[in-house]
Amino acid sequence: MTSATYIERRSELETYFDRTAADAWAKLTSDAPVSGVRATVRAGRDSMRATLLHWLPEDLSGKRILDAGCGAGQLSIEAAKRGADVVAVDLSKTLLDLAQERYREETLSGHVDFTVGDMFDPNLGRFDHVVAMDSLIHYDAGDMVRVLEGFAARTTHSILFTFAPKTPLLAVMHAVGTLFPRGDRAPAIAPVAENRLRARIDQTSTLGAWRVAQSQRIKSGFYISNAMELAAA
Repeated sequence: MTSATYIERRSELETYFDRTAADAWAKLTSDAPVSGVRATVRAGRDSMRATLLHWLPEDLSGKRILDAGCGAGQLSIEAAKRGADVVAVDLSKTLLDLAQERYREETLSGHVDFTVGDMFDPNLGRFDHVVAMDSLIHYDAGDMVRVLEGFAARTTHSILFTFAPKTPLLAVMHAVGTLFPRGDRAPAIAPVAENRLRARIDQTSTLGAWRVAQSQRIKSGFYISNAMELAAA
């Protein structure tokens, strides 16, 4: 069951990515020139995407993948190139329209079904693998684990996700962000200490059949994110 804090944050994210920052994210996820800070974020996201794709099987023929919070669809398209049938879900219709436009330009052996909605929705069905790249970083540890529980209930092989590691730099960035006018702020990132997240996962009975298989932190300028794989036992 989703919590009140999850629903509140989901609404903030929908407004931000569908309206406030849609143009900026369209540019960030393209090959268009961007400023120095955004260039480091783009490089970090490219590296993170490559890491998560590397953790998936090279041949995804016949596999069903959930790209949870797919944004402009870059990871979905790469997975479909490997033969996967991808359900790409995002709160932002604006970004999904962009993803579909780019998708039509690709030659793929798999398929992508772009869906406007909540990644937590059980009606999306069952999957072999779930990938949630930088789509859980705005939720606190409790809501993050609840989402992982929901994924685990309908996934057979692996859950790949990222979280914002608790670091001094992220703490400073969070403090600086509160100085901007409310209308200009991105939804706050919720840093989580990896050891505490691991402990919380271990203590969650519904995740008892899952184990942390690997973890890797990616840092590029102002981009800091930590990838983690939960594998079915």
